[in-house]
Amino acid sequence: MSFDEKLYAEIVDSLTVGKDYIMEAARAFRWDLEQGLEQTGYSSLQMLPSYIGLPTGQEKGEFLTLDFGGSNVRAAVIRLLGNSQYEILRMVEKSLVTDEYNLICSHATCEELFGFLAKIIGEAVEYNKDRVFYLGHTFSFGSEQRDINEAHLIKWAKEFAVPGVEGQDINALLTKALVSVGLENIRPVAIINDTVAVLLTAAYSFPDTRLGSIYATGHNTCYMEQMPDAGRPACIINMESGGFSKLVPTPWDVQLDNESEQPGRQRLEKMVSGRYMGLLFSKLLAQLFSLTEKPSFSAVDMSAIMDNPEKAHAVVEQLNGRADDELSEKIRELCRALAIRSSRLVAATWAGTLWHLAGRGRISAQHIAIDGSVYQHMPYVKENVMRALYEILEEEVAGLEPVLIKDGSSVGAAIAAAVATCPK
Repeated sequence: MSFDEKLYAEIVDSLTVGKDYIMEAARAFRWDLEQGLEQTGYSSLQMLPSYIGLPTGQEKGEFLTLDFGGSNVRAAVIRLLGNSQYEILRMVEKSLVTDEYNLICSHATCEELFGFLAKIIGEAVEYNKDRVFYLGHTFSFGSEQRDINEAHLIKWAKEFAVPGVEGQDINALLTKALVSVGLENIRPVAIINDTVAVLLTAAYSFPDTRLGSIYATGHNTCYMEQMPDAGRPACIINMESGGFSKLVPTPWDVQLDNESEQPGRQRLEKMVSGRYMGLLFSKLLAQLFSLTEKPSFSAVDMSAIMDNPEKAHAVVEQLNGRADDELSEKIRELCRALAIRSSRLVAATWAGTLWHLAGRGRISAQHIAIDGSVYQHMPYVKENVMRALYEILEEEVAGLEPVLIKDGSSVGAAIAAAVATCPK
């Protein structure tokens, strides 16, 4: 098969975003953020209030958590020890999809889904009915939050199609299911987005943290809004930043968007997240090698190709019918270009948020909370995030320290439950 050298050069050039591009992206993101706060109608960011602020780090007690963000669901009992310390006492994890059942499809019922969740929670507390458990719930689907303990599902995503849930109060459905299995002593008191959970978890140990981000299969960022005239309550704002649209896409980004499940939506996410990087890489390879069928490569495959030249050789042999060192290096360079563009665009949105937090002053020293496989595992990402932040913020970047957060969804839910139940 032939390899289109001219097209390859065009693609790599189009994926290269220089300093001027990311500076403008950072300014545009700040503008969108502030327009979204003021609800002018001009922003592509949803700017959803979470109705919860940051923890003090001194919250204590045992709390029950539910992490519901995909087909694998986790319930845990977590003890907050104060002094920014915690321990996970017990965790139960189960899949909603197996060979025997499928609780995410359109044939499943709302009662079956939430009944299953209630049983997982029951297992986590070993069906202890002798004490009250306060439950924090990380629910990672688009929701309209109305209070710290009330969120109504707007629309399912991630292949979920269970009828009777959209538009409903998720914690009310969960409470009903818990009562039906005799667990009236479990009280859902908080429901949060997974990005908010990451920020809460980091802030419990690092009180200067004001920004949290998911950088994985999907992408989103939240921050602590404290401005008195912001147009939103002083609380963590879930920006749903994957929807940021004021970027200049390449022709191949446009193709990917047009073929996606929701054309015109989640434009930033489609340029930076693990899921879409893998899809775009596959699409580009199909065009470069003039393939009749698009291959299927993931972000994990891209990482392996960048890490291991032998993996790149195997891919070229698969697509081209024979190994070729020069083509293998071009495939690795294409992966690098996608990864570096992703990191620079994400850094630009963080910079715009940090500018907003600083107002007219200087950006203060702080941690940035990050959870996600792309940031943790993909080559070239971490260093290029910092390089881009330096290009945009210059010497003010010196006080910024990214921190990788693990178990953020579960621990953040426990912290949310603690904050929701502590005396005001």
